[in-house]
Amino acid sequence: MFSSPLLLTKNSPNSRSSPMDAKPPEKMTNPKPRDFLNHLETYLAKRDGVDKLLKISRYTTKLLLASSLIPQTNRLKSFESNLGVSRKAFRLGKFVQDINSLRASRYHNSNRDLVIPILAYGGEGVYYFVEQFVWLSKSGLIDGAKWLQRVSAWAELVGYVGSVSLKVRDLREIKGEEACLASTIEICATRGIACDGEEEKMRKLKEKKTLKVLSILQDLADGLMAVTDVRDGKGVLSSPSLIASAGLFSAIISTHKNWVSCQYS
Repeated sequence: MFSSPLLLTKNSPNSRSSPMDAKPPEKMTNPKPRDFLNHLETYLAKRDGVDKLLKISRYTTKLLLASSLIPQTNRLKSFESNLGVSRKAFRLGKFVQDINSLRASRYHNSNRDLVIPILAYGGEGVYYFVEQFVWLSKSGLIDGAKWLQRVSAWAELVGYVGSVSLKVRDLREIKGEEACLASTIEICATRGIACDGEEEKMRKLKEKKTLKVLSILQDLADGLMAVTDVRDGKGVLSSPSLIASAGLFSAIISTHKNWVSCQYS
């Protein structure tokens, strides 16, 4: 028995969708870059955005204090110290992001490969957690600033060792992808085949590699400051001008990365 066309419903296996029922294909739209003021608003709305501006201000002040460009005053020293305390307030609850990063780590299948993420995210997470109490101590609410700062410095150093190792590994993978993509583009060019998609992927991969290299340099600069904190400001690498320059260098790189990350709407 044949079914009447009137009895065929949308959910019936014998029904056919008409061209009017079909949804038009979704258009692939490229994200639009924000104008400067919207970009700036988005940047300043981020915790890291304001924190890095404070970091630039603090280490610029440290560099001025370490040089002989201007006379050292108690007001300038107080300003630098207060900037440091203000930055610690932005670390409240920040350790949660490291817990989530460790949970989302793609190295869960191998215990050997999991060691580096544990050092990176675990060390940084402990650092941010302890920094909350350092802030309370610096604010005068609790005692024990000295030993809290020592624990914080060691955790930060461990975190940077893990972070640099993790990013170097990621950089190797990016270079491997870049080599494979370059080979594909070369083959397409030899055969006279258009490869616009591959060239766009290569452009994005190069940008990703550049940001990864900058991130490693930032971690090395921050690691140098962590070593100084662990050694209580002693040693050849503890020169005030060197540490201030490393802090300013790190802050500028981080500001650039955060600025780029919120460029598009």
